Amino acid sequence: MAAYFLTSDRLGFRTWRPDDLELAAALWGDPEVTRFIAAGPLSRAAIEERLAREIATQAEHGLQYWPIFLREDGSHVGCCGLRPYRPEPPVLELGVHIRPGFWRRGFAREAARAVIARAFRERAVGALFAGHNPNNAASRELLAALGFTYTHDELYPPTGLMHPSYLLARESWSPG
Repeated sequence: MAAYFLTSDRLGFRTWRPDDLELAAALWGDPEVTRFIAAGPLSRAAIEERLAREIATQAEHGLQYWPIFLREDGSHVGCCGLRPYRPEPPVLELGVHIRPGFWRRGFAREAARAVIARAFRERAVGALFAGHNPNNAASRELLAALGFTYTHDELYPPTGLMHPSYLLARESWSPG
């Protein structure tokens, strides 16, 4: 079993490694996963670039959309994590991508809550940002359940769409 730097009741988080290309391909190569986060399915080259970007973001900022696994058997569930969004005032972006076999089982919410708690407890960040494809009702509901507040629509270049965008301020966050 992998050594996890963060855990929740059912999930373990670790960092992406260069030898994780097959895990990355199973996640970001799945058209069901990418239909709301890209204009189409990601090519193998685009997946390799995405993995390299995640590894570089971890090296530079100590953040990435970390791969998440079931603690009971090590199954790869998807990824959830943070990346820089705005330096001043400091705001990080929360993201979660779950493989279809794990949808509708509460994993996105569980993973996001663990990441939010880590962000507010361990980082000097005033707020977290999140956005979603306007056609993704499940993400909209997740962000509302997590306490995010709608702020504006923002162009998201990978889809070419205006994505509803939200903030969760540190002072309005409630652990638990």
